[in-house]
Amino acid sequence: MSIEIKAPQFPESVADGTVATWHKKVGEAVKRDELIVDIETDKVVLEVMAPADGTIKEIVKDEGELVESEAVIAIFAEGAVASSATETTKAAAIAEVSSSDDEPLLSPAAKKIAEENAIDIATVQGTGKGGRVTKEDMLKAVENKKTAKASSTAPAAAPALNIASGERIEKRVPMTRMRARIAERLLDASQNTAMLTTFNEVNMQPVMELRSRYRDLFEKTHDGSRLGFMSFFVRAAIEALKRFPAVNASIDGNDVVYHAYQDIGVAVSTEKGLVVPILRDADNMSLANIEDKIRELGLKARDGKLSIDEMIGGTFTITNGGVFGSLLSTPILNPPQSAILGMHSIQERPMAVDGEVKILPMMYLALSYDHRLIDGKDAVQFLVTIKQLLEDPARILLDV
Repeated sequence: MSIEIKAPQFPESVADGTVATWHKKVGEAVKRDELIVDIETDKVVLEVMAPADGTIKEIVKDEGELVESEAVIAIFAEGAVASSATETTKAAAIAEVSSSDDEPLLSPAAKKIAEENAIDIATVQGTGKGGRVTKEDMLKAVENKKTAKASSTAPAAAPALNIASGERIEKRVPMTRMRARIAERLLDASQNTAMLTTFNEVNMQPVMELRSRYRDLFEKTHDGSRLGFMSFFVRAAIEALKRFPAVNASIDGNDVVYHAYQDIGVAVSTEKGLVVPILRDADNMSLANIEDKIRELGLKARDGKLSIDEMIGGTFTITNGGVFGSLLSTPILNPPQSAILGMHSIQERPMAVDGEVKILPMMYLALSYDHRLIDGKDAVQFLVTIKQLLEDPARILLDV
């Protein structure tokens, strides 16, 4: 039985896509839900899976060709193929855990991760009570597996080129659709918004002390979730957005759209460029929920697994150049949002405190905003509010 393989249905904001990579050749056996082709759009790379066991009968759209939403890209011949050794091992491992009458060897969250990533549980060293495998243990196992796979598939080093003295070598490659889209949005932000940036600095010692004091208990209570800095910044931004609704608004033609919710975008750097996955309804998320979701979206971004829905929308963005060593920078707006918060490196600096010089871990903050919608006074007070909340984290919980 022949089945038409079609491109995914693109959202209205995506006109078309490009066939990036065929992972299967004509006549090659394919298992149901196995990846057969990647389609690159200007926002994300979409994966197309096999609809059933069978083989690729005909490739209609070759790599590099443009495809429209739901266009036929291949013809698939349905038919049974042999089970893979990986799936057999995965099923056996899961069955072994499920059939045990004693206390499970791994937590429910860890079990789910093992199932989704085909991790052999016997190879994972548990660090929990009685050797119990925690969520954190399983996440480390996933990281190790991906690192090992990347190392084994890494191309050999390019041979040295014998270049004559004074010879000038150039290499010209086309922009990827994602990079071209990033360039277009950055140019649009600089040309079509009245962007200004205000700066401040925050003493990170209170957050660092709170994090150090409760880190172990936090991870134990929340099944291995790590307590990072980003969750504090997200919570502080949410509280500040409630107090300054214009910063959480956007311009649509001649209208100002005020959002009664906080969908926070967290900028993530990938090999293909910067992407901004969204924390939906972040106001309803705890610190642990925020940390887990950021980690999940970050891993998806790195592996090119983000869906378009996970990147569309957002009312405010946070970007952290500090992870790359940036001391101070001016973040560029992410239209149609009206503001973006930039975090930077934490550095110990001498500060005057009550007439004395103290060495404190300080971070510069930058808020870029659209002056068409946000007055300078509101922008400055918004950033000062974030500073105050971070320097006294209890205020985040007390809403004061």
